[in-house]
Amino acid sequence: MTGYNLERLNFLIVDDNKHMRALVKTILHALGARNVHEAADGADAFKELRHFPADLIICDWNMSPLDGLDFVRLVRTGKDSPNPFVPIIMLTGHTEMHRVLEARDAGVHEFLAKPISAKGLFSRIRSIIERPRPFIRTSSYFGPDRRRRQLEWKGPERRKIDVEQIPQLGAKDKVTDDEADGGLSQEEVEALLNG
Repeated sequence: MTGYNLERLNFLIVDDNKHMRALVKTILHALGARNVHEAADGADAFKELRHFPADLIICDWNMSPLDGLDFVRLVRTGKDSPNPFVPIIMLTGHTEMHRVLEARDAGVHEFLAKPISAKGLFSRIRSIIERPRPFIRTSSYFGPDRRRRQLEWKGPERRKIDVEQIPQLGAKDKVTDDEADGGLSQEEVEALLNG
């Protein structure tokens, strides 16, 4: 598990369980990290961020009074957030699909299931370093691009349709806006999924 020098990175561990914080801190030190701060809940972590420039946050989900998900939302969209772009790894024992999606939709970069291992934590850190994703801002979301795979579309552009580009249509065929914005064919769906 070598390849990156984590010595200069600032890590913030947010977990209400002091034993879990100690475990994560020990793993980070074993991976070469030197500057690791801790917080017992999301509210303390947000205060810590005001004077500690974290390069990466490892945050538990279940905490009170401010849980991990609310903390992530506060970091991403709070008006007084010191760094809304900081990478966040969500750490939890709850790995149901709806929770993974909820964490992703709150703005986490990576999701790590408990029990954790040095290899698992390092792979999430490496993923953040090797595959940075641009940040997206919409009316209901701010965070890293939720699409992990960048598909290269090889078919015709459906938003700005050019009749000459579509082999099935002759120059005399007309395409209405409703037809151009219609659903994907099975072939197109398979191309997207297998991209």
